[in-house]
Amino acid sequence: MSKALIVGAGISLLSTLVPLRASEVTVAWQMVEDRKSVIGTVEPTHELTARARIGGVVTVLQTIEGQEVVAGAVLAVIADQKLVLQIKGIEARIQSQEAQRDQARADYERMQDLLRRNVGSQLQVDQFKTALDVAERILTGLMADRDVIKQQISEGTVLAPAAGRVLTVPIVDGGVVMAGEAVATLAVDHYILRLQLPERHARFLRVGDRVEIAGRGTAEQTTDTGTVRIVYPEIKGGRVIADVAVATLDGYFVGEKTRVIIATGQRRSMLVPATALVRRAGLDFVRLKSGVEVMVQTGERRRENIEILAGLQVGDVVIAP
Repeated sequence: MSKALIVGAGISLLSTLVPLRASEVTVAWQMVEDRKSVIGTVEPTHELTARARIGGVVTVLQTIEGQEVVAGAVLAVIADQKLVLQIKGIEARIQSQEAQRDQARADYERMQDLLRRNVGSQLQVDQFKTALDVAERILTGLMADRDVIKQQISEGTVLAPAAGRVLTVPIVDGGVVMAGEAVATLAVDHYILRLQLPERHARFLRVGDRVEIAGRGTAEQTTDTGTVRIVYPEIKGGRVIADVAVATLDGYFVGEKTRVIIATGQRRSMLVPATALVRRAGLDFVRLKSGVEVMVQTGERRRENIEILAGLQVGDVVIAP
């Protein structure tokens, strides 16, 4: 065996024989936050509804539930056959009125020519000028009516009011919708956790408070944190409502629930390092400085410490490796 292996084995043996350094912790009352577990519901920050501006038949439906859309994306196209007939009728009236305007202009120009030859009178010229003005204004009014109908037809295209995820689409392709009827509901911006807390917790909750959030699908350990962004100043049914901003909710479903840990005041507690606990036969023990092992009842774990509910007294010195 080589000298290097012998030296390495010796160092390893010494490391197993040298005991770990222990520290002494004096038990005392400490003020800790009293934490409660509540249920938070995932909801969008804002929920918008895309509505039909005209009534008619859905000729194109380009969205489904769960789709991510950008602002201005076409969700559906609604057509009203009556508008098509109206615009055809007004187009015919415009063509007729254009012919009358051209005739009035020709008559007016002819009368001006006769007046220059001292054949007609100024009164006749003014009459033909008035007829031309009336014809042009009637034509302008008809064109405005046509633009109104074209605008109504263009309003059949339903656009996404903002970027977000489509939650519901209560219409079908080929169905009839009325003006103002919902075409799609969108969840915009980011998701938040909405809490509904008992009224007694309202005085402890403040904007900016940090909360702990359990991992998705788990109920034992917290994996994320959030911040209280708003506490609504109204109590409904004995509950106060608060919204929590969390950066990692984009993949959640709207309405999904998760466990949230919030602080609800302070209380006295005894804390010892978690490393001081020795578990045997399903029971927890700690070793005192006197060498005696005491059985304890543990409570909530708080990072590297753990609460002691029974078994220790103020002033006891606990040995923690």
